Parts: sequence; C-alpha cells; structure tokens
Amino acid sequence: MKRAYKIEIKPTIKQKAKIHQTIGVCRFIYNFYIAHNKEIYETKQRFVSGMDFSKWLNNEFVPSNPDYVWIKEVSSKAVKQAIMNGEKSFKKFFKGEAGFPKFKKKNRQLVKAYFPKNNNTDWTVERHRVKVPTLGWVRLKEFGYIPTSSKVTSGTVSQKADRYYVSILVEEDAKAGCLKPYTEGIGVDLGLKDFAVCSNGAVNKNINKTSRVRKLEKKLRREQRRLSRKYEGLKKLKKSEKGEATRQNIQKQITKVQKLHQRLGNIRADYISKTVSELVKQKPSFITIEDLNVSGMMKNRHLAKAVQQQKFYEFRTKLAYKASIHGIEVRIVDRWYPSSKTCSECGAHKKDLKLSERTYKCSCGLVIDRDLNASINLANAKEYKTA
Repeated sequence: MKRAYKIEIKPTIKQKAKIHQTIGVCRFIYNFYIAHNKEIYETKQRFVSGMDFSKWLNNEFVPSNPDYVWIKEVSSKAVKQAIMNGEKSFKKFFKGEAGFPKFKKKNRQLVKAYFPKNNNTDWTVERHRVKVPTLGWVRLKEFGYIPTSSKVTSGTVSQKADRYYVSILVEEDAKAGCLKPYTEGIGVDLGLKDFAVCSNGAVNKNINKTSRVRKLEKKLRREQRRLSRKYEGLKKLKKSEKGEATRQNIQKQITKVQKLHQRLGNIRADYISKTVSELVKQKPSFITIEDLNVSGMMKNRHLAKAVQQQKFYEFRTKLAYKASIHGIEVRIVDRWYPSSKTCSECGAHKKDLKLSERTYKCSCGLVIDRDLNASINLANAKEYKTA
C-alpha cells in the first residue's frame, strides 16, 4: 500500500535559496501556462495540453528569449510537474468540478517543488535526514518518523510561514494484525454546535468554541489590521521614500499572519485526527456519516465561516483512510436522508422541525437530543453507499 509522510526539514542557507528558486520558477510557469492557454483560446479557440506547452516552452520560447534562461536553472521535472498541475486544473474546470484556474500569488505560497526519483540514491531515508534530488542531504526536524525501510517513489518540498516541509510517497507492506471489528456499528452526526455526536452517546465538542482558538483568532485579527495599516502607509509614501526597510517590515508582518493561520490550521487538523482515532479505536463494524452539502452551506453568509472552520471534508477523507487500514466499513448516507426529522424510536417524520429546536420531541413520548437522534438514525440507515 502507498502512504504519504509530511515532516518539517531544516535546510541550509544554500538549500533554502535553491528551494526558493525552484518554487518561484514553478509558480511562474504555472501562471504562464494559464495565461498562455487563455490567450490561445481567445484567439484560436483551442486548448494547449501540458505536453504541447512543455515542448513549446523548451524548444521555442526559452531559446528565442535569452531573458528567460533562468527557467533552465532548476529541475526540469519540477517545471514539468507545475505544467501538469495546470493542465489538471483546466480538466477539472472543463468537467465542471471546479472554477476557472486562478493565478498563484507569491505571498500565499501555494506552490510545491516536485522532485521525482531519478536514480537509486535519490530519496534515501535515514533516521535524521533525507536525500532530496538536486538538494542533497537535508536534516529532518523529527527523528525516526519516516520508516527507513520504506521505498520512496517521489516527493515534494514546500514552504509555509518561514518553515520548510517535505512530503514523500512511500510503498509499504499492508499492516498485519489489523483490528477485527466486533462491536455494533455507529452513526456520526456532524454539526456546528458540536463537531461530532455518535449514536453511542459520545460527543466531540466544537474546537472552534474553545478559549484557546478564540484567543488566537482575536490575535490574528489584530495582526491582520496591522498588516493592512502598513500597506495603507506604503501607498501614501512617495516613490522616492519607498525604501527596502519598509518592504521588509511588511514581509515580517506577513510572516506573523501566516504563522497564526498555520497554528490555527494545525490545531483543527490535530483535533480531527484525534476524533477519527477515537472512532476507530472503538472497533465498530461500520461507521455511518452523512453526505453533507458543504458548498451549499457555504452560501449562507451567516454560517460560511463556521462551516469552513469545521473542515468536514478533511474529516471524511481521514476517516475513510483510517477505517480502510483497520477493515472498518464507512457508509455514506444521501444528503436528503431526513436523519434529524425522523424519530429514532417509532420512525415518525416531523416535517416542521426548526433549526432552533435542539431537542426532538415525538408523539410517541420520546424526548431526545436532536443530534443524538440524528446519529441513531444514521446508524440504522438501510440505504447507503460505501466510501
């Protein structure tokens, strides 16, 4: 089986310069491919594939434009992967799965440098270091996390908030002695009041309502206002007064904002991982969740931020991956299944149930928490599809 590992690295000054150069070229090539394709389509009504663009770039554009020779100074495989990523985004747009490809901005650091395995010595993993193609040996911040016996196929190097990470894809043997399910299946109702409510009564609170996260969000708003004021002050200065020191101060403030975003993201991702682990450790025969219409929920401007912070899709992907390792079936119930409006005791349907009603009261005498009632109905659902 294939498994991905992501770990922070500690590159040298020369390695950092090479990483910055490779990421910068990949970002430029990705944006150049989108702009070139847009121009060709408007004039000639045709789409340029990634392979055709790569041939045109190497055989025609760079030789005839000496100012762009710096494109050849980085790994050609990394440049080609950036082009193929652009082609993939166009294909998603044509299929209606995503919007029109957007240009990648420098400060957002959305680009990764891809390094394939060119020979047997590339991507050699040791306890405290890893050998990255074109970069050489790079020290790891965490020792012993990546198995040294694993066979690495490829990897990427990325930068986020002045920190550097390496993500590698390895081939591992299937784990022997997986957990054997022996308990009843459980239903999990995801929501905004509580993150996850299980049919067995377990409740996972909303991490975004804790004082720790709220303090960080308050600090983030304050740092974002400082950054905005720095930009406004830069606009008021004359061109002769816009020095390097002013831009360096802005970059320092950008790094502060990025670090806070990263810290909040790590807290939420860690909470989701722990929630998934708690579900899997219960060894259920199956886990049932609902196919939430997240894009529709995001259209409500009053709930959009809260929905985005919950990361429902990340929970679903992590749950499916973790459950597959331990042989647990993940069931996906249709989004139109009335789990909240159906009585889990008698099966009666309550059409006029309002969102403000947090307690479900049925004519049969059942009085139960709304989310717990929904999770029980999900566990008892007969129509579903497997993840």
